[in-house]
Amino acid sequence: MSDGFVTVARVGEIPPGGVKVVRVEDQAIALFHVDGEYFALEDVCTHDGGPLAEGSLADHVIECPRHGARFDVRTGAVLRFPATAPVPTYAVKIEGDAIKVGWA
Repeated sequence: MSDGFVTVARVGEIPPGGVKVVRVEDQAIALFHVDGEYFALEDVCTHDGGPLAEGSLADHVIECPRHGARFDVRTGAVLRFPATAPVPTYAVKIEGDAIKVGWA
């Protein structure tokens, strides 16, 4: 992890339109595969702490299964109430078949 990134999955593990929850240290991270790209968000709804990865994904939008808050998986931005704060995101890069997320 000398470059600040840690391997969390392999290309091909997550089907297009899918999500996988990975853990880095004690942090749950939702790793999304959308349109051939991978995006990583903290796996927590900023409204009530619910698990975002259990929600429904449509294009680049994840909907929290608890109260329907929506977030852009590319940026973590809030797209629909009741959430008002964005979800923390992590940089993602691919090296060979390794999917890595930024971790300091």
